[in-house]
Amino acid sequence: MAKLASTFRNMVLSLTVITLVAAAALAGIYMLTEARINQQKQEAELSAQKAVLNGDENGTAVKVAVDGFGGKMIVMVGFAQDGTILGYKILEHQETPGLGDKATWWFKKTDKPAQNIIGRQATGQFRVSKDGGEVDAITAATISSRAFLKAINDAYAEFKTQQGEEIEAWSGASVIMTDTVQVAEPDSTQTVEMEVPNE
Repeated sequence: MAKLASTFRNMVLSLTVITLVAAAALAGIYMLTEARINQQKQEAELSAQKAVLNGDENGTAVKVAVDGFGGKMIVMVGFAQDGTILGYKILEHQETPGLGDKATWWFKKTDKPAQNIIGRQATGQFRVSKDGGEVDAITAATISSRAFLKAINDAYAEFKTQQGEEIEAWSGASVIMTDTVQVAEPDSTQTVEMEVPNE
C-alpha cells in the first residue's frame, strides 16, 4: 500500500474519516446502552423514594433540582403528612469532591443538631447560619449548602402545593423540575413541572 502524500487535503480527509468513524461508534454505543441507563436511573429513583420515606407509607417523596456550586443538584426529600422531614437523598450533583459533595451526609448527622435536618418540621425557610438561619453550613462549601437548603425549601413548597396550600419558600436559585410521588400507592406516579423565575 502506497503512503499518502502529506498534503493539507489528505490531512483534512483523514481527520474527517476518523471523526466520522468515532462519532458512529459513540452513537452506536449510546443506542446500545440508553435503555439500560434509563432503567438504572428509574431503579435508583424507586430505591431513593423508599429510603427518604423511612418506612412511612403515608409520606410523600418530592424530587427537585436546583443550581449548586458546580452545576445541577437533584435532591429527593421525604415528608411525613405533617411536613416533618423523613429523609433525603442527593440523586445527582457536580459539587466539589471533599467539600460540597459532603451534603450527601452532612445534614443527616444526628450527633450535630445544628446540621441535622432529619426529623425537623419543614417551614420552607431553612437557611445556613451565615445567612441568619439555624442550619450549620458545610465547612468551606457555603454555596453548596445554600443550594441544598434551597432544594429542601423548594421540595417543601411543592409538597404544600400538592396539599392545596401555597407557601413562600426562601429562594436563591430556580427550580428546574419537580417530581412528586405518593409511595403509599405504588402504581400512582404524578409528575409536576414548574418554573420559578430567577429573583
